[in-house]
Amino acid sequence: MTRLHTPRWAWALTGSGHFFVESFDLIRTLEHCDVFVSKAANEVLRMYKLKLDFPETTRVLHDKTASSVPVGGFYNGVYHTAIIAPATSNTVAKCVAGISDSLPTNVYAQAGKCLVPSIVFACDTAPELETMAPGGMVKVYPRPIDLDNTARLKTYERTEVVETLAELRVAIVRRSKEVA
Repeated sequence: MTRLHTPRWAWALTGSGHFFVESFDLIRTLEHCDVFVSKAANEVLRMYKLKLDFPETTRVLHDKTASSVPVGGFYNGVYHTAIIAPATSNTVAKCVAGISDSLPTNVYAQAGKCLVPSIVFACDTAPELETMAPGGMVKVYPRPIDLDNTARLKTYERTEVVETLAELRVAIVRRSKEVA
């Protein structure tokens, strides 16, 4: 991998539409960010008719390899923070179980193996939620297992789980100050 300006943010997009558009707005505020776009995130991009238009210091890495080659930067000290936002219940469950078979779960796993802190914006955090779908606001009712997995992930080392967009913003600002 080419040596890049360090430190960088590693931001993984999953297949969740929950605050997907708002996550893009946050990515645009970060300098030196690599955006890891999973296959599921590509589908969401099409549903929401979004373009990957980020600042020129942002690299976009698509999920095109079986072994998630782009995550190798963690071993070269390229990243100071991993962000998975928004994180589906599927991604959260895999992170809890130690399964790394998608680009976002590989980002999380490699960050952990390289002692890089992670911020996870979990989607399923309350028994009843409202979220924006391509057709408008909808109510969702996370399953008890989804809520349990979110709670379990909160206990993992170097992992900060946030439940709201406001908490995500605060976590990013705090981490920015820590790495400055």
